[in-house]
Amino acid sequence: MKSIGWIGVGIMGKPMVRNLQKAGYTLHIYARNREKVADVIQEGAIFHDTIGDCAQGRDAVITMVGFPKDVEEVYFAPGNILDRADPGTYLIDMTTTSPALAQRIFQQGRQRGLRVLDAPVTGGDIGARAGTLSILVGGEAADYQACRPLLAAMGTNLSHQGPAGCGQHAKLANQIMIAGTLSGLCEGLRYAEAKGLDGRKLLGALATGAAGSKQMDALGGKILAGDHAPGFFLKHFVKDMTLALGESRDSGLSLEVLGQVLENCRDLEERGLGDLGTQALMVHYRPEE
Repeated sequence: MKSIGWIGVGIMGKPMVRNLQKAGYTLHIYARNREKVADVIQEGAIFHDTIGDCAQGRDAVITMVGFPKDVEEVYFAPGNILDRADPGTYLIDMTTTSPALAQRIFQQGRQRGLRVLDAPVTGGDIGARAGTLSILVGGEAADYQACRPLLAAMGTNLSHQGPAGCGQHAKLANQIMIAGTLSGLCEGLRYAEAKGLDGRKLLGALATGAAGSKQMDALGGKILAGDHAPGFFLKHFVKDMTLALGESRDSGLSLEVLGQVLENCRDLEERGLGDLGTQALMVHYRPEE
């Protein structure tokens, strides 16, 4: 497995492409804007003008796009992945999307002799650059095992969560946990500010205790500095939480913290902050920013 098609070379996708190239894979890429991927083209990636051309003739095709509607387009639109990928190709969607959509791609792919995995990731842009992502995989166990070397070039914590759609369910559980952790971090720091504490000193004191978290490590300093540059877009977090809330309600669950954090983030998105990082949730608590 050496020839890889990649659709979606963004904040997360670009460093993942680079890590695959470093591991010796030949990358064929598609992006709507060629100028934005000029750097990886110079580094050896082969650019294609259409999704179909990018997918045809590859050992595996990986997608890392934004929203469920984008996933539907790249897989199901005429002339795109399902129409053009060769039988036997591994299709790996690493977008966080609907579990039902992942199952639909799996079923349609299997009818065409394709091997389909849903494999969303967690770890943010830092993990993408370092090649230390956690990758949560749904699909056939044998297909997961066949793709482990490919996935290992991008992540260090690989896990098969179950049949098609289970990777997506695992990722939504992850986002539910992050919602509570991130909001708690913002609220704790806002409380500390109101009481006159030194935020950086506080983070240093708490990071190795029970309140410590990956969210604190990655975003605590940025929150204190008012640095909202995206490592993971707020608008994508809203998308993920919306999916998680819908799935929760389908199972008769009432997840109050998730619902409140989603409401707060939606309000920020409506204010035009969707292209900021998730740490911009602090703006909810610092309305003057």
